[in-house]
Amino acid sequence: MTRLKTPASVKKTLLALLLPAGIGLMAIAWLIHGLLLDRMAREFVETRLQDEVAFLEHQIRDAGGELDALQTGDYFQEVFHHAFAIRSPSRTIISPESWAPLLGPMASSGPDGTLQISDAAIEGAPSDILAYRKSFRVGTMPVVVIVSEDLGALNRSQAELHLWTAVVSVLLILLLVAVIWLGINLSLRPVVALKATLKRLQHGEISRIHVKAPEEFQPLVLQLNQLLDSMDQRLERSREALANLSHSVKTPIAAVRQILADSERPLTSELRQQMTARLDDIDRQLEAEMRRSRFAGPQVGKSAYPLKQARDLLWMLGRLYPEKSFELSSSLPEESRWPIEEHDLNEILGNLIDNAGKWSSHCVELSLEQTNGVMSIVVTDDGAGVKETEMNSLGQRGLRLDEQTPGHGLGLAIVREIVARYGGRLSFSGASDGGLRVTILF
Repeated sequence: MTRLKTPASVKKTLLALLLPAGIGLMAIAWLIHGLLLDRMAREFVETRLQDEVAFLEHQIRDAGGELDALQTGDYFQEVFHHAFAIRSPSRTIISPESWAPLLGPMASSGPDGTLQISDAAIEGAPSDILAYRKSFRVGTMPVVVIVSEDLGALNRSQAELHLWTAVVSVLLILLLVAVIWLGINLSLRPVVALKATLKRLQHGEISRIHVKAPEEFQPLVLQLNQLLDSMDQRLERSREALANLSHSVKTPIAAVRQILADSERPLTSELRQQMTARLDDIDRQLEAEMRRSRFAGPQVGKSAYPLKQARDLLWMLGRLYPEKSFELSSSLPEESRWPIEEHDLNEILGNLIDNAGKWSSHCVELSLEQTNGVMSIVVTDDGAGVKETEMNSLGQRGLRLDEQTPGHGLGLAIVREIVARYGGRLSFSGASDGGLRVTILF
């Protein structure tokens, strides 16, 4: 048994996606901050150690290598904030003296450059230090200078700064939550407004949806209004069809009833023909209204394949008018679809091609194209054409310009009604070879 999952709330979904993402990014930023802080602090300390070593080297060279000449009061305690060691063949100076167990061996031997000692267990001395060692000669006398930094104190300062960064990050996360919540509520305000509008529509207070919706909701509002238009059109068509039927059928039925009720009047052949004519009128009216009732009009999610339907209709009408040629021209891809209900498109194409087949001399041409969102249907015949003064009369219900050709004058009227329901444009013009050209644009 398939278990139906209840759709999640949009707010909860957005929070579930955005909040962990925001927290994760903040955590990554905090970790990167710690790594960068450690690297920057180490590079800064190394640079300071190198500068102080260079300063000591300069002082020693100025003193000619005489270390005793450097001992002038508390000069080095005032200038340096780091421990240092100076070693020459005659003497070794280490300050402070408690660092002697760490700096003494490094001054005696070892490579030049940055040196680090970790986890040293010497009383009175730090366990972790970073030192910079440089050896040089003053004349022929070798001299070694070392300046070092207590990494423990540096790490404690870094940890305190990193902790404050974590506190600020937590505050930023809380601010982020508030901003996300506010942003979600502001973004969903149109949905709330749309919900209220739909409720008013349900209660009959309004007939259409008028909401200042954002760009993403405009297609939804448009489709809902189109659906309401389609429903109103169907209701109006139903009412109009009932009114037309009641008006058109009432008189023929009354006439037939009168003939049948008159028992003294013989039922002659002429009366039978009159009754048959009246019943034919009723049948034609019923057929016309039934065809109109099948017109769907614009519907959401409905579409048709114009090329397939056109080929089927041309094949069928080619059998109906075997002495005439029916041609199709189109640059549409085979899988092209138009947002028109299939039955409506069949009615449009069928009526136009059938009408052209009746009036053409030899050939009927059908063209289907779509350019920049505009769909066009063009049907051309090579018949006698229509006078310019009669062009505007084409498509009027029941109007026939030539009584010699079979029909009821409903074909073009049906096409005009369907095109109007889709918001299209129907036009008539003369063809280049003297026939009639019918153009429909959606």
